[in-house]
Amino acid sequence: MSLQTTTIDIAHLLERYPSEDGQEALMGLLQDIQEDLGYLPVEALEKVSRHLKIPLSHIYGVISFYAQFSLTPRGKNIIKMCMGTACHIRGGQMVLDEIRSYLNLNGTDTTEDRLFSLEVVRCLGTCFLAPVMMIGNRYYGKLTTAKVRKILKSYQR
Repeated sequence: MSLQTTTIDIAHLLERYPSEDGQEALMGLLQDIQEDLGYLPVEALEKVSRHLKIPLSHIYGVISFYAQFSLTPRGKNIIKMCMGTACHIRGGQMVLDEIRSYLNLNGTDTTEDRLFSLEVVRCLGTCFLAPVMMIGNRYYGKLTTAKVRKILKSYQR
């Protein structure tokens, strides 16, 4: 019985960034990998480190600084639930609890089928819609638990 290991193929992405560009190429390359794979797996980061001749520790420093990067697989639909003051006061916690319950997110931020990932944010800049969430680039405001269920169900079709 042989063990199969998956190999992350990012050669087509590495080709776009000459190794001599090093630090200048790092952000663009990380963004391309995230776009292509949906996250930044360790194997890909090791290849980036070797290709650009940048220490892996430095790459992790960049990744941890920018919220756009993820080291774990994320869902197809990213839900950003606002928990800023206006949203909190107007029932944001109840809405957040409903999202977690409806999607069965027990201690995780991504559904098992990787259809959804949940991020709690401090402000979406739309206090007049409180409580509010975003899915992708769409805002959903004046939320109730019933509205949340209806919205999430529409994404599951």
